[in-house]
This record gives sequence, structure tokens and C-alpha cells, in this order.
Amino acid sequence: MPDPVTLADVRAAHARIAGAVVRTPTLYSRTLSQLTGADIWLKFENHQFTAAYKERGALNKLSLLSAAERARGVIAASAGNHAQGLAYNGARLGVPVTIVMPRPTPIVKIQLTESHGAEVILHGERFDDAQDHAYALAEARGLTFVHPFDDPAIIAGQGTVALEMLEDAPAIDTLCIPIGGGGLIAGCATAARALNPAIDIVGVQAELYPSMYARLHGVSLPCEGDTLAEGIAVREPGRITARVVERLVRDILLVAERDLERAVALLLQIEKTVVEGAGAAGLAALLAHPERFAGRTVGLVLCGGNIDTRLLANVLLRDLARSGRLARLRIRLQDRPGALYNVARVFEQQQVNIVEVSHQRIFTTLPAKGLITEIECETRDAAHLDRLVEALLTQGYEVTRAELA
Repeated sequence: MPDPVTLADVRAAHARIAGAVVRTPTLYSRTLSQLTGADIWLKFENHQFTAAYKERGALNKLSLLSAAERARGVIAASAGNHAQGLAYNGARLGVPVTIVMPRPTPIVKIQLTESHGAEVILHGERFDDAQDHAYALAEARGLTFVHPFDDPAIIAGQGTVALEMLEDAPAIDTLCIPIGGGGLIAGCATAARALNPAIDIVGVQAELYPSMYARLHGVSLPCEGDTLAEGIAVREPGRITARVVERLVRDILLVAERDLERAVALLLQIEKTVVEGAGAAGLAALLAHPERFAGRTVGLVLCGGNIDTRLLANVLLRDLARSGRLARLRIRLQDRPGALYNVARVFEQQQVNIVEVSHQRIFTTLPAKGLITEIECETRDAAHLDRLVEALLTQGYEVTRAELA
């Protein structure tokens, strides 16, 4: 079968969207390179106006519509970056945009999409319900349905990411790219392998949603759960994209939620850039599988930066806890005057800051004169925390640490 997308298609898409989509920087990360053992180049697609690469494919698709199709308008089913990319560029081009979202979609995503002038219709409890309704409305209203990934025009638009990366950093010999439905990796692999047939293309999926991995390996795996990388939480990858991935992508790696959380935190701490879980998936793969990339020159696409601020705060706090800089200790005390003062002195002697203290006298298996106190504290690092625990044990206290998954 002929290739659904070619390098010529990607180059043409790049010419169409030039000047309207941000040519985001591709920058070398010295610190992440030292941390991972690979030379890391980052493509900052979270710097797009809607904070995601989805603008590229959306604008390319809209630009290819006939005048009649533009006048009638387009429709899509999406609760995320595709909705915003399509709505934003539709407003720029004067194309009416309708977005169907599941009813449980967070209000902030609805408001962001509506702020670009799109009509938002809430339908169904699941994405599949919303998509079925969008197809029905497209037929009833004569609208053009814009698929988030399984469309050659969308794929070609997303492939412009790799085109720019390899122009800016031609030494890249490996691309590590997140996979949801497969539009980004299909476009990038098409462009990259045409420019450099020896380049290594590696896909990344969240362990909870290994849909493309399962399809390519001919196995059945569950796709469910609350993942930090909701942008690539796709139960059914595209048929067109799967064909391209099967031909051009050498590996698909799965990453755990813990690795995704660490990657989000590292990108904020080291690169001072905010990414969503899907945007951090490439770095998560390097953290989880360092041997796969050792000594390579790797290009990572920070494909989106739309993360809820409360969720981001939780991720950062959990990272502090895992690194030992934030801890919660359960300490057994005797219920008598001065008990808390005496244990607090140990914290002071070890120069550990106490953040929060709580007592438990009733719901405990201890005798009536015993109590459990939980102390949340800040330390400099894991070694500092170990010294605190050792000092408490030396003073005769029973101490246990609250652990994270």
C-alpha cells in the first residue's frame, strides 16, 4: 500500500503553517544529559499558544478545506489539546468549530475551548459517546469531522515537529516520542526516517494505556486507570497511524506513573518549564530505561504543557517526599506533659523543620496512656532524613515512615 503520508506532505504542511504556528526552540539540556547518560535535546512544544503541538495538525487540516467546507464548519470530539488547537485556528481562519465533549469534562477545559469561539456540546459519560455523537452531528449538519490523529493531514502537520528538530539539531540519532493515538509519532517518524534512514524512533506509552504497544505485539492488554499522562490515554490507536508505526518505529516502551511524575518534576526543577504528563513521557522513558539510550543523542518532544495547577502541586510534593526532602514520621509517645517537647528537641538538634503535627489517642491499638504523633517535616535530602530517624531511635522512640507508591 502507498504511504499515507510522505516527507513531501510534511514539507508542504510546514510551508502552510509557517508564521501562524510558533517555531518552538530545540535546546540542549546539559543537566538532563548528565542525569541520563544520553545527550538530550528538548523540543519545547509547550510554548505554542495553546501550549501543545496539536495546533500544527489542526491548522494544516483547516488550511486544506475547500471554501464550501470552511463555510459550513468543522466538528471534533475532544476534551483536551485537540479541541483547543482546532478552536483557536478555526477562529483565526473564520471557520466555525463545534467540539463535542463528555459531560464529566472539567469546566476549565470547556471554558478554554469556548474562549476561542468554539461551540461546545456536552454529550455522554465517556469519550466514545462524545465521538459517536460528533459523527452523527457531522452528517446531520454537513460539517467536516476532524479526527485528532487518524487523518493524513493531521499526521503531516504533526510531522513538522521532527522537521524542525532535525534542522535545529542534526546530530540527533534517536527520537523518543509519546504515543496516544499515534498522530505525532507517525508524522515525526515519516519525516525523520526520510531525512535519515538510520535514525532510531522510539515510542512511549503509559503502562496504564498500552494500546499501540498491544496492537503491534498482537496481545490484549487492559487500557484503564487514572494516569498522569491523560493526553496519551487512548484505548484505541488509529488504523493509519498504526500502519506507519509498525513500519517505522523500532520500539515502544511503557512507563509507570512514578516515572511520569518524576519527569514532570525534573523538567520544572531543571529546565524551568511546565509540562503535562504526556509531555514528560519521553524523559520518563529515559529515566525508566537508561540502558536503551546510553550514549545516544536523543530528541524529546515536550508535546504539551496543559496540566492542572493543583495536580502539578501534588506531583511536586510527592517528588519531594520520594527524594527524602519531605517526610511524615509516625512516632509512639507516652501521653504525659513534655512528651511532644522532648521529641521536638531531637528535630531541633538535627536542624529539621517541622511542618505539621497531629496526635492520635483514640483510634490506636496502643494502651490508654500511649499515643501516636505524626510529624511532617522538611529535610535537606535522604541522608539528612536518615540521620533524624537514627537520632530518634537512639533516644528510644519507635519510628515508622509513611511511604509512597
